[in-house]
Amino acid sequence: MLRVDNKQISIFEYMLPEELKKLPDELAMVDSFLNDEKFIEPFVEHFHKTLGRPSTPVQVYLRMMYLKRRYNLGYNELEEQVKDRISWRIFCHIPLGEKVPDGSTLCKLTEKFGSDTLDFLNECIIVKAKEEGYIKAKRVRVDTTVMESNIHYPTDSELLRDGIRVITRVAKKISEVSRGLVEKLRDRGRSVKKRVLKVVKLASRRSRGKYEEVRKITGEIADIASDVVKDAKKIIRKAKEVKGHLKEECSKKIDKLTEELKSYVSIVEKVIEQTRKVNEGDMHIAGRIVSIFDEGARPIKRGKVHKAVEFGRKVLLVESEEGVITYYNVYEGNPGDETLLVGGVLRHWDAVGNIPKEVAADRGFYSSDNERVLRELGVKRVSIPKRGKKSKERQQYESRTWFRRLQRFRAGGEASISHMKRCRGLGRSSVRGTSASRSHVALGIMAQNLWRLAQIMA
Repeated sequence: MLRVDNKQISIFEYMLPEELKKLPDELAMVDSFLNDEKFIEPFVEHFHKTLGRPSTPVQVYLRMMYLKRRYNLGYNELEEQVKDRISWRIFCHIPLGEKVPDGSTLCKLTEKFGSDTLDFLNECIIVKAKEEGYIKAKRVRVDTTVMESNIHYPTDSELLRDGIRVITRVAKKISEVSRGLVEKLRDRGRSVKKRVLKVVKLASRRSRGKYEEVRKITGEIADIASDVVKDAKKIIRKAKEVKGHLKEECSKKIDKLTEELKSYVSIVEKVIEQTRKVNEGDMHIAGRIVSIFDEGARPIKRGKVHKAVEFGRKVLLVESEEGVITYYNVYEGNPGDETLLVGGVLRHWDAVGNIPKEVAADRGFYSSDNERVLRELGVKRVSIPKRGKKSKERQQYESRTWFRRLQRFRAGGEASISHMKRCRGLGRSSVRGTSASRSHVALGIMAQNLWRLAQIMA
């Protein structure tokens, strides 16, 4: 059942000194900004207005998620901090006599709302900021970054080892729940571990033939993984047969574990296939799996000296001159920056209501078509350095005062990205899956924009 807010005031709050009830300036401004019914609209469709158990109030959820991402806290840590701090309780509209929503509840609500709802919430924030004159967004900078997945460096042998370990673990749970009606899967972890250690030792040698030896051992691990997959499929079939002989509760657990096992079997089959292709000499595999646990993560090259390849998802950011993120998107893989520029500016136009007069980006976004299209849309000044050799006319164009001024403005976007990576959770993310990653980014952007708007309002 939908609950919008906690409007009750406990007797304990009446007894508190005024100094304790006063919110810090930042939280007071964010609280006043969020006191708008339009921020409830994205969440209404997820709850029945009268039926069902009363949910965590939407206003409480919004404020707790702001605190979580503003201070980069975990769910459990957030719960403890709100319990201990009177000002945070008041900010979150949680009376002193009421229970603070626990971390698991907030986590489930975030999963329930999904990225589309949180994207709509961020659009509402931008619309209100524009209506109330806090942002003008006549000048924007566009950039991309990578939100890394929390995975180890992917080698074929380690990926196969992960897959074998996880399939064996899930199959063991199925056997336990079925009370022995489904046989346990043979544990091949020890033999795989020995081969992985051999690969590690060979990799440190300087011999010329080490590559062939590594590929041979990796092929052996792939053969073991193939046998594990065959046995796992037998267990899935057997689990379906014995399900009818179990209690309803055990039957539901079997169904859940079977689906989990199916998903891991599917991923491991892809890893085995790509490993065999590499052993045959094919090094260019589209959609290559880099993690058993996060299938959507992709290897992304960005030309960094200290980190040649990053594993995760690309994030596009369009930032106004006020430091507010007016548009963002999360992509699987590594689409070219030049293909994202015009779409990002158009979505900025949709969010803010006007086309920016000036656009700045780095050379990765350059193309003559991009410059032409932006000018046709009404952008007066486009500052994007050209890649490669430049003509004399182009050099003169890029040496103009306004062009260099916009490039200095663009460089400030690196600081914003660094800040969001360090303080808003856009660095190395522990969430799995593209949908969860989109929600993770959306909440980080929400906290960043509200924090920035509080500074503007001050």
